[in-house]
Amino acid sequence: MAAVAAVATSKFDRLKAEAARLADQMSETAAPVEWDKIKAPTSEVVVPYDFLEEVSDEEAKSLLSKLAVLKLNGGLGTTMGCTGPKSVIVVRNDLTFLDLIVKQIEVLNSKYGADVPLILMNSFNTHDDTAESRYPRVVVDDFVPLPNKGRNDKAAWYPPGHFDVFPALVNSGVLDKLIAEGREILFISNGDNLGATVDLKILKHMIKNKNGYCMEVTDKTLADVKGGTLISYEGRVQLLEIAQVPDDKVDEFKSINKFKIFNTNNLWANAAEIKRHVEADDLKVEIIPNPKEVDGIKVLQLEGAAGAAIRFFDNAIGVNVPRSRFLPVKACSDLLLVQSDLYTLEDGTLIRNPAREEPSLPGAELGPEFKKVADFLKRFKSIPSIVDLQSLKVVGNAFFGENVVLKGKVVIQAEKGETLIIPDGEVIENKLVTAGPTYADI
Repeated sequence: MAAVAAVATSKFDRLKAEAARLADQMSETAAPVEWDKIKAPTSEVVVPYDFLEEVSDEEAKSLLSKLAVLKLNGGLGTTMGCTGPKSVIVVRNDLTFLDLIVKQIEVLNSKYGADVPLILMNSFNTHDDTAESRYPRVVVDDFVPLPNKGRNDKAAWYPPGHFDVFPALVNSGVLDKLIAEGREILFISNGDNLGATVDLKILKHMIKNKNGYCMEVTDKTLADVKGGTLISYEGRVQLLEIAQVPDDKVDEFKSINKFKIFNTNNLWANAAEIKRHVEADDLKVEIIPNPKEVDGIKVLQLEGAAGAAIRFFDNAIGVNVPRSRFLPVKACSDLLLVQSDLYTLEDGTLIRNPAREEPSLPGAELGPEFKKVADFLKRFKSIPSIVDLQSLKVVGNAFFGENVVLKGKVVIQAEKGETLIIPDGEVIENKLVTAGPTYADI
């Protein structure tokens, strides 16, 4: 028992030291950007997707032999009422996020006779064997790690986020194995982004042009105004997050006219460069304090983003990809869209329904009654047809029957104490629906 205790203490001390290192790094990188030095990236720095070369079947197998795919799988589905990993939420046809990811890789390998490996980056929340992938929350008042104050349960710790992916790859020995296999490029993306499939054109461009790093960006809409964007800054491409923006420049940052693109967190990085930077300990990404509260104690989580590492890599670029490559599921309103007839499922990949004439997705605003996945599912006998929907807002205790069709702008509104049931087969177009149900034109 003494040996076990000694090992545990050693690990704990190391994690506390890591928290202190992050605090120091936060101080080092805390200087705000100088606004007048920000420049819009050129088409050479952020390459339009249409500029990328096509890839023949003959090229594909050779390219794929140099690739490994890593999915960031550390997130819990807490915002959707789940206690386990979001990746095990069922998306379509009884298949989870993880099922679809595995299917995509299997189909890719089968089609091209390749053997692309799939790696999951877990956290202590999503895999017991990666319990060391955690950092202690620190108390705001004295900056002492919360576990030092007698708290050593899960509430005292937090998963470090995806900025930890690079040192984790090196420290685990996984990166050395990949390099030994000839894997030159890692494609890293969020496990809940169903649009983040392997793109051979991006892979070819990176290898051909010896790009050390590539971030996929896409055109910003009004729903994306807080998303990080790529800029040219002091001669290098850099990720600019809203937390780094001076208060008097936030509105300008949110403008879709000046900052037209945002980070999808689909990232491609050269394996050898990752190893070099981690071993040199020079990936000093910006550390952003995220305030939380644990049993009345105000604490900080010191977080960073893997995308912020872009400025340290040689010949780093962005690629402005189609919106279809950014399809995250962060809430049950997103789950409604991906489960609907807006998409079909083909070889583990969601394909946009060509019957939808609008290029953008419909807006969906579901009330708190739909927040948890279990409650969301019990409120739909079947997911409505929304291929012709512009926007949906649901307020109150509402339930949907089978084969409901929603078109145009639809508001479903149940007052407090009422239950509103949409009958089977109902077609609702540009209507406000209230208890009864009764219908009024919008």
